[in-house]
Parts: sequence; C-alpha cells; structure tokens
Amino acid sequence: MLPDMDPIYTLQADVLKTLASPRRLEIIHRLAEGPRDVTRLADELGISQPNASQHLAVMRQAGIVESERNGREVIYRLADPDVVTACGIMRGVLTRRLARLSEITDPAEAVASAARAPEPTTV
Repeated sequence: MLPDMDPIYTLQADVLKTLASPRRLEIIHRLAEGPRDVTRLADELGISQPNASQHLAVMRQAGIVESERNGREVIYRLADPDVVTACGIMRGVLTRRLARLSEITDPAEAVASAARAPEPTTV
C-alpha cells in the first residue's frame, strides 16, 4: 500500500479485480435474482460445475458472495445486494458510452473502439 493512502482503495481494487470477469458479472446478476446452488448456476450459465465452483470460490474469498450448506448442496447468495447496484451503474455508463460512439460510427465499430480505448493514466 502506498503511504498515506486510504486502505479502502486497496480493498476496492481487489474487489474490482475479482469482478473483472464477464462470467463473474453474469453470476452476480443471476444471484441478484435469488440464491442458487452451484449446479443450477452452472446449468443456467451453460458452463461446467467445476468452472462455476472456481468462480464462486474466488468471489467468496473477495467477500462478494456467501455460502450456506444445506445438506449436500451449498447455496450461494450475494453478500451485499448493493454490488448489483454498483455493477448496474457501471453498465449504464458503458451503455451510454457505446450510444455516443454509435452516433459517430456504426455499432460494431463503436464496440471495437470502446475496447481499444486507452486506459486512464494514474498519477
């Protein structure tokens, strides 16, 4: 951690790294609909159960999801529903950005342009 830096920035960066996966974002939105076991999540997402379990383990370690054993199954839920709100705000920002870009160019080029955009510089 940098000197005199608020430790919340480090925690925030760690959580954002965890969320930097389209599949994990998809899992968050599924769990926003209600708790799920890993088998149901894997089926809904069209991925293997081990793959879903790996994503959930990373998310649990970051404090994004919680788990509860119910007999032989483990039920997962969001640790804090505001994570969906935060993801929704960013989704809105990106949707508006793509809309602005598509006014200038065709939609396929707008997505490509957004993907090529340089990362913000840090001081």
